[in-house]
Amino acid sequence: MRAEKIPSLPPPVAGGTAAARGGEPERRRSRLRIALNAKARELGFDACRVAAPALPPSARENLAAWLAAGAQGDMGWMAETFARRADPKVLWPEARSVVMLAMNYGPTVDPREALGDRSCAAISVYARHRDYHEVIKGRLKTLAAWLIAAARPEKAAVKVFVDTAPVMEKPLAAAAGLGWQGKHTNLVSRQFGSWLFLGAVFTDLELPPDAAESDHCGACRACLDVCPTRAFTAPYRLDARRCVSYLTIEHAGTIAPELRAAIGNRIFGCDDCLAVCPWNKFARQGREAKLAQRDDLASPPLAELAGLDEQGFRRRFAGGPIKRIGHARFLRNVMIAIGNSGDPALKAAARAGLAARSPLVRAMAVWALARLCGSEEFLELAREWGEAETDADVAREWRAPPERRSLGGTGD
Repeated sequence: MRAEKIPSLPPPVAGGTAAARGGEPERRRSRLRIALNAKARELGFDACRVAAPALPPSARENLAAWLAAGAQGDMGWMAETFARRADPKVLWPEARSVVMLAMNYGPTVDPREALGDRSCAAISVYARHRDYHEVIKGRLKTLAAWLIAAARPEKAAVKVFVDTAPVMEKPLAAAAGLGWQGKHTNLVSRQFGSWLFLGAVFTDLELPPDAAESDHCGACRACLDVCPTRAFTAPYRLDARRCVSYLTIEHAGTIAPELRAAIGNRIFGCDDCLAVCPWNKFARQGREAKLAQRDDLASPPLAELAGLDEQGFRRRFAGGPIKRIGHARFLRNVMIAIGNSGDPALKAAARAGLAARSPLVRAMAVWALARLCGSEEFLELAREWGEAETDADVAREWRAPPERRSLGGTGD
């Protein structure tokens, strides 16, 4: 990492006793920490803390139990990278310190307001702007380059990580004192509530660690009780296979019938357990301009989203996280939201989905129409489209019993 143009810390004053000179490395590390915090703030981070490159035994044990239960669903990489994820020293043996950074992305309004209009889509706050990975990783690289230069004459090596590497950011953030893992398993901060993006700079510099944060959830279970799909099997335990965020983002296949209605109009992620946290009374709006909400992603009409072709999808979501799930999976989510809308005006959008190339989209278009159409109208559609269907999953949706999918019908 190039850092030639970044000045190092000012040198210590010459002279002094041998004892004083012996304490110079400690004073230098203290000055480095102060300067590191200031540089992180300058780069747009809202908090900067340091942890040792180690996790409490409970973190490894909980991860192992979670994987053994199959709660990771389709996320096979979680098991494949277990050894590195459970121990930062396995990921990088030379690491001696982990600098944990947090960037506030607090919304301007409660994101649950988007759930009120079922003819429009609800998109998770973190996806209503540029992809935070790109924003944060660039800042982490800048901070890491600064750290290399500032540490001179001591040589330093660094590695930066933001969410895509096998790093358990949340336990490390808790160990560094950025917050604690709440009962919803996400980080909670006394200053920023539940709205923090995390990044890490691993270094072979030995920096003094900060004190860990204690758990302040108490008897509260608001996040557990608000979950629309009952994805929490117990406090601090999430079954991803039932989580709306997992289902609409990570899961590649057809979503189980018993979970579709609870998804509502959420087409990418879910903020319910974050938004309901009482610690959000201390939260504030994020200050990073690149993470400011795009107006067209606040609550876009479902009919408009359903009409996006492949190119339109790529254009609309360029530079953001929604693009990574692909057009077919996106339309799958939109069709489920249409089926949950109760709005007969959206039948035309669902019917257009019957002609989609992807069976994933066609299957959910059938489900949506079964929810929106009266029985006679749906039977007519089944005769027109269902009898020629060759995909087994789509054909199964045409044959599904009415009690499994009905809203009561809006067309009778």
